[in-house]
Amino acid sequence: MMRFLACISAQGKTKASTLFDSPSMFCLLMVTLSLFLSSASHADANSIFQLLSPETADLHQYQWRKRPIVIFAPSQGDSSYRQQIMMLEKAKAALADRDIIVLSDTSPSSQGKLRAQFQARSFQVVLIGKDGGAKLQRDMPISVETMLSTIDSMPMRKANLN
Repeated sequence: MMRFLACISAQGKTKASTLFDSPSMFCLLMVTLSLFLSSASHADANSIFQLLSPETADLHQYQWRKRPIVIFAPSQGDSSYRQQIMMLEKAKAALADRDIIVLSDTSPSSQGKLRAQFQARSFQVVLIGKDGGAKLQRDMPISVETMLSTIDSMPMRKANLN
């Protein structure tokens, strides 16, 4: 078990003493720390905006649960990428309401598997339905209104509204 040591200087002498000598205080610290770390990782996992790992070969993990918007760009500094992200960030509530997750691949040098499948050479946006099929695919930013109206016209979305 890890102990936290604190050095206390008293009258020029250095003395080591343990912080949280009591086992119950130490356990309380560890439980609090683990809860904090697990809630932080849980918040990241539930974030609408996520980086797409180059190893990701398919989007099956989202099928029937989420509608991925996959954005491929040459870099995070790409003007089309920044424009698309800004539009999407302004519509977070609408995206969340429609079970959307935004996945970004801004590193062509990583040779991502999905990038290769979609043959994305520069900027590209792909809206994937809950069934796993591509619903919109453009090489320029897509307005949020276009994405939302496309989603709202889908049978699954209409069924969710009723």
